[in-house]
Amino acid sequence: MSARSSLIHLAGKAAIGLCALFLVGVLLAAIPNHRTPVAASSADLEQQGAQQPAAQDPHAGMPDMKMDMDDNKSNEQAAMHDMADMHHGDSAHMHMTTMRPQSPADLQRANEIVEQLRAGIEKYKDYHVALNEGFHIFMPNVPQKEYHFTSYKNGFLEAFTFDPSRPTSLLYKKTADGYELVGAMYTMPKRATEEQLNERVPLSIASWHLHTNLCMPPLDQRQNADWTKFGLRGSITTQDACDAAGGKFSPVIFGWMTHVYPYEDSTPKIFAMHHHD
Repeated sequence: MSARSSLIHLAGKAAIGLCALFLVGVLLAAIPNHRTPVAASSADLEQQGAQQPAAQDPHAGMPDMKMDMDDNKSNEQAAMHDMADMHHGDSAHMHMTTMRPQSPADLQRANEIVEQLRAGIEKYKDYHVALNEGFHIFMPNVPQKEYHFTSYKNGFLEAFTFDPSRPTSLLYKKTADGYELVGAMYTMPKRATEEQLNERVPLSIASWHLHTNLCMPPLDQRQNADWTKFGLRGSITTQDACDAAGGKFSPVIFGWMTHVYPYEDSTPKIFAMHHHD
């Protein structure tokens, strides 16, 4: 092979590598909750709110990267644990979209979404099918009102296209012998505008929400942290207050979310924030 051919060959490989890195970067930026779920024990959660359980970590030799990943995982766990008990409405820790006047066209579109969603998730009434198709249970060992089975592939696709039959997450209730499917969750990146959200699920029918203003204490202090101040139920809601407390502040956790419960018997219950028992 000539020197010129070798140079062209190496340049081609370099270009492919750069394209691959770019694609990975786009994927991670687009997925509202892209990290692999990590299970925690209920005892850990009750003791420290959202601390990551001990596990073998491939990044143990890179302290700065390990700290960032542990923070992100802990932030996810704090959000998932706290959001189940959050009440409907705008607050310092939750930003809701503004409800719009309802039109017949909005109601028709909402009904079409529900029909397509029902058809698309029917097979997932057997939760084993969901697991076999790549949905991951978030924090399965922690008691929750609803368990999120998330497809990170669907979450990536949701950043660019909308298919009502392909939600990012499936919502299940725990039963004596497994899980009962009750609903689904659609997502969009946090950068999405209300107009873009409205194009997917009408804002006159459903509310989209963001989890906001999360202050987490340093990792080495989380066992004894004052959780009346930290977390998504804590009193700290600003960067300055979080800095003063020695915490790490995140203005937004995850991306936009909206829940749909297609087996309910009325539109308000179908597009509610939480499942009606």
